[in-house]
Amino acid sequence: MAPGEPARADAPDGGRAPAMDAAAALLAQVNALGVEHLIVSPGSRSQALALVAADLEARGRVRVHVRIDERVAGFTALGIARENRVPAAVICTSGTAVANLLPAVLEAHHAGVPLLLLTADRPPELRGVGANQATHQPGMFAPYVRFEADLPVPAELDSDGTGDAITEVRRVTRLAVAASLGADGRTAGPVHLNLPYREPLAGTLPPWIDDDLAAPASAPPAPAPTPVPRGPRTIVVAGADAGPDAEALAHDGGWPLVAEIVSGARFGRHLVHGYRTLLAEPALGGRVERAIVYGHPTLSREIVALLSRADVEILAVRGPGELLNLNGATRAVDAVTVSPGDADRAWLGAWMRASQAASTDLSPAAPDAEGLSSAEPQRRLPAIAAELQVIRAPLDRTALVDAVWRATWPHDRLMFASSRLVRVADAVLGGKRVPVHANRGLAGIDGTLATATGVAIASQTGGAPGVTRLLVGDLAFLHDVGAMLLPPGEDEPRIQVIVGNDGGGTIFDGLEVAAVASAEAMDRVLYTPHTARIEQLAAAYGWEHRRVTTRAALDQALTSPVGGRQIIEVPLER
Repeated sequence: MAPGEPARADAPDGGRAPAMDAAAALLAQVNALGVEHLIVSPGSRSQALALVAADLEARGRVRVHVRIDERVAGFTALGIARENRVPAAVICTSGTAVANLLPAVLEAHHAGVPLLLLTADRPPELRGVGANQATHQPGMFAPYVRFEADLPVPAELDSDGTGDAITEVRRVTRLAVAASLGADGRTAGPVHLNLPYREPLAGTLPPWIDDDLAAPASAPPAPAPTPVPRGPRTIVVAGADAGPDAEALAHDGGWPLVAEIVSGARFGRHLVHGYRTLLAEPALGGRVERAIVYGHPTLSREIVALLSRADVEILAVRGPGELLNLNGATRAVDAVTVSPGDADRAWLGAWMRASQAASTDLSPAAPDAEGLSSAEPQRRLPAIAAELQVIRAPLDRTALVDAVWRATWPHDRLMFASSRLVRVADAVLGGKRVPVHANRGLAGIDGTLATATGVAIASQTGGAPGVTRLLVGDLAFLHDVGAMLLPPGEDEPRIQVIVGNDGGGTIFDGLEVAAVASAEAMDRVLYTPHTARIEQLAAAYGWEHRRVTTRAALDQALTSPVGGRQIIEVPLER
């Protein structure tokens, strides 16, 4: 018993406990408001919440996902919410467990992803007195949450669920869920409910919980669009999480579309290939008078330079994440529609001609079919040699990203880690309508595998088809290796983790430090070289592992039926 902690009491009233009543009211209200995924990291102080979650799962009301690592739990919830834009709830115990949620909270804050943090706590009398697993949890995430509350300690049983304490739990829960979805004009994001409980920490469910499981609330109305005249020379810019609305506006306005690979908008007739070079050309990027921006652009300095110009009118369409305002005069709008009028065909045509010239054909060389079937050895043998050369050619980063892009279709999901590979993909890949995810709010490598797992869980709910693919560098993969652990009783998501393994952080090759640091210093404190055996990690965690070294083998691995969790390791040159 910790100093100052009252003696444990047995659960009164046939096994009921005030903590259990409060947890039931909270989670029933959360579920009634549309939350269907609960991620539980087991702990003592949070046991009432965990038991209610298990009961709701048994009733078929929610899906529970158990993760022993709170950081993994937070990013799993983030991935689920990234996919369905409804908050997932994370349940954890007190102390360092809560602090481990901070990386996911930061990403959710900056990327505008709804997240519900339910952190159990010691009661107030045990804070600051040296009690075990007790720290100051209220306000821990204050700069980054849309709403927070330190709820009162539940002290009495509620006979019918109408008492003041239970009514207050429901009221605060409604405020929290609404805030996570962007109430009062704010962007969506994380919210934090700190839940102090006294012993007894578990008991039987209150009889009134069935009455709390009401139908979910209706969705808010869509915002009214802002009319935009055609006049100025305009481009549409799509950053992370822009989605297909960016392509639709470019099509309606007759404007060029500059779309990052992580935007989910890299498709359509107006897509600009090789946009980095074209934005730097005075005759194209230099003549832009207006840019309409969706999402959060982060992958190129050329886009940042354009959106920082004082002579360009910037309209930023509100969406998930922080509001863009790089030039200090960007105007935020809820939605955009194109005013009637004639499109500037000369402007669009100039971009499209330049785009065609800048596009790269990454298709593997076509075989000489006639030569392969010829009866003449002098013609057949060179054709066979050429075919074998293509099949046996080692993989580089361009071939890797191209293979993954070609294997992925609209019913799939593709996630890019914050690594060198996403920049290669952004530079060389063409257009294709594929749902794409990436943690670009802060562009960190934290929780990448957990986020992709959450995306897979949400996108495959109800037996929906498709595979979730994560394209990741070796360091980002190793940083989140704990996310490979899944409980045996949960359904396995269909997920392929494609690891480009070059033995260290070669993204530093493209930074200024590579020109001034010694090779020894680069290896010691930047590249982070390693000798990890990924196939042994896969075996330990129960994942299928395949190591491929040629394009033909990679294509076969990517297109083979996926029944669970797979790691495809691709060795790359430093």
